[in-house]
Amino acid sequence: MSQETRQKLLEGALRTLTEQGFAKTSARSVAAAAGVNQALVFYHFGSVDELLAAACRHGAEQRVARYRDRLAAVTTLSELLEFGRRMHDEERAGGHVAVLSQLLAGAQTQPRLAPATAAGLDLWIAEIEKVLARVLAGTPLAEFTDSAGLARAVAAAFVGLELYEGVDPDGAERALDALGQLAALVAALDELGPVARRAVRHRLGRSALR
Repeated sequence: MSQETRQKLLEGALRTLTEQGFAKTSARSVAAAAGVNQALVFYHFGSVDELLAAACRHGAEQRVARYRDRLAAVTTLSELLEFGRRMHDEERAGGHVAVLSQLLAGAQTQPRLAPATAAGLDLWIAEIEKVLARVLAGTPLAEFTDSAGLARAVAAAFVGLELYEGVDPDGAERALDALGQLAALVAALDELGPVARRAVRHRLGRSALR
């Protein structure tokens, strides 16, 4: 029963963030969404902040698990971008983008939320890094690209686009199209002949030394 109550509170916290926003998320509102007594928030988590931190990790683990197999099947940057577009649509439809935006906003004023929010993002970054290391292997960019840093840049870009879309949907769509053009450029580089590939490696190597 204790584990069941914790689960209800975690789901209730995520639902409250989606439907009411961070400012209206309280022990009372979460307990109401979970269908339990609000005293149980403090019994199981100690504070509302600790509950939200746990809910952030819980939500991220659920979402990453949902997409892990599909990410493992990605073989090119273009496929990764297409996956990102589909995932974005699914996550927005399910209200999960709203949860992320609320947690990011809350972390600006509640420092205790920041580590949990970052840990949730790190779960995504770890999966993206695996894909990038795999799809870039053997390409001219592999020798000069920090997969870990690039994975963070990709995650940050998609988080930013998810939030940006709320105020400028057309601009967000253009940004995604631009990322698609970059993926096409990488694919074109990969199709170059041996001489051209050596030239690209040489040029990238010189740039990396600056």
